[in-house]
Amino acid sequence: MLNKNDNIPMKQIKPCFLLSILFIFSTPVWSEESPDATSIQQLEQLVKTEKGNVIYIDFWASWCIPCRKSFPWLNSLKAQYQDQGLTILSVNLDHSKTLADEFLTEIPANFPVIYDPKGLIAKKYQLKGMPSSFIINRNGKIVSAHVGFNQKKQLSYEAEIKALLSTSAGLK
Repeated sequence: MLNKNDNIPMKQIKPCFLLSILFIFSTPVWSEESPDATSIQQLEQLVKTEKGNVIYIDFWASWCIPCRKSFPWLNSLKAQYQDQGLTILSVNLDHSKTLADEFLTEIPANFPVIYDPKGLIAKKYQLKGMPSSFIINRNGKIVSAHVGFNQKKQLSYEAEIKALLSTSAGLK
């Protein structure tokens, strides 16, 4: 057990992080794909439907500690800026929908959740870590990608979203 004064060298953290990412994206653990539409098609359809809005896509998993902190902020963001044209979408990367559902029971999402148990969307977006997010402008172009979540990043992400919500900035 670690004490608060124990220092863990970054060399030890990186292999654990990489192993976690490899586990998430390994093919054998993913559940069956939805028979009516793939996760990629679901996301593409939602993004297409929401074109004209600023879209924030959040990638998350039940085991991701910063994700637990980001969800209340995402719910607040949606409530505050939805009328100005902000859409929040999320992609869950758990191999089991049960794990995601347990997370959502504890920390609800007031925005659509797409389940991506095979990591198809994650591979397409070339995720670098968790949580990851992408911001899409009103023209449907990805204008930024982010990894991680904390208070400082939250302020930065929100400033970027507010700038894009203004008509001229959102149409770049």
